[in-house]
Parts: sequence; C-alpha cells; structure tokens
Amino acid sequence: MFIQHMWGVLYDPKHEWKDIRKEHYSTMHCFMAQISILAAIPALSLFIGTTQVGWSIAGGDFVKLATGSALMAAIAFYVAMWVAVGFIAYTIHWMEKTYGGNVTMDECMVLTTFTATPLFLAGIVGLYPVLWLNVMVGLVALGFTIYLLYTGVPEIMQIPEDRAFFFSSSILTVGLCVLVGLLATTVILWSTFVPLSYVS
Repeated sequence: MFIQHMWGVLYDPKHEWKDIRKEHYSTMHCFMAQISILAAIPALSLFIGTTQVGWSIAGGDFVKLATGSALMAAIAFYVAMWVAVGFIAYTIHWMEKTYGGNVTMDECMVLTTFTATPLFLAGIVGLYPVLWLNVMVGLVALGFTIYLLYTGVPEIMQIPEDRAFFFSSSILTVGLCVLVGLLATTVILWSTFVPLSYVS
C-alpha cells in the first residue's frame, strides 16, 4: 500500500493525500519502508555513475572516481539524506502550531517523505553524471516537490488553505536551507574528511 501511495502522489496528488492521511503511517515505518530505499537511489546511482561512467560538466572529458573514494562519499550522502529528512520533519512539527496545526510527528514525517519522493527518484540520473543533465532533472523534480508540498500541507496538517499557503512557504524555506547546507557540507567533507580520489 505504501508503494501504491508513492506512485499515486506522483500522478494524482490531491486525491492521494487524502488516502495517505487515513493510513496513519509511523515515523519508523516511513524511515524503514521508504526513506531507506529512496535515499539509496541517488547514492547508488552516483556511486555507479562516478566510478563506471565518470562525471563531466558539459558531456566531455569524463573523470572517474576511485571505487573506495566513491563508496565513502555515497555512504556519507546516504546518511546525510536520512538526517536531512528527519530534520525537516522535526522542523515542520515544531512550526505547525504557529499555523493552527495539531498533528503528531508521524504526520509531519509522512508529509516530508512523500513530498521529497520526486527528488529521490530524480537521483537515478546520477547514473550518467553530466552536470547540465543532472541540474535540469533536479529542477524539474524540485518543481514537482514544491507542488506536492503546497497540495499536501492542507490535507495532512489539517489547516485552512490560507494558512496552509504560508506554512508551505515556511517549510519550503527550511527545505531550501537544508539543501544548501547539505551541498555545503558535502563540499567540506570532500575536501577534508572524505577526500575524493580520481582515476587517471
């Protein structure tokens, strides 16, 4: 049923959000049944792409990463995605009463998980890590994620449409800050604790 909701929220989100709310998924279930799998898509894709194809800015002069280096980076990225999703869900739970919400952490986790699904699925493009392609697919996924957020907040958080708009905007701000922080942390890790080794 969880997988069915995952696909349903992609092609008919307004109807699917109502069905998702009725299921009452727990935070642990979200992490174990969905985040554990979805977070592996970009991590594994980038591992395979950077070691077998190599990464490139414009599609030429591909540079491959050493397997050991790419593996460490993939594991760090996987863990970071878990932390990012958990942090965003916690922040939503912390902010909700300001906007008239009264739900549990479980609902906040459900909202975060399903909203982030397009971004996780877009990670498959990491199998061919060309910068312009990854950016284009990422922007499309981000746009759909924003749409899911604005349609999901009124239903999952059970708040009026006018407040839901402002709440969604606040969540979006937090999410974008987390995304920027995740990228910055990745760069710092690559240059210090998990240095990247390239294959000549």
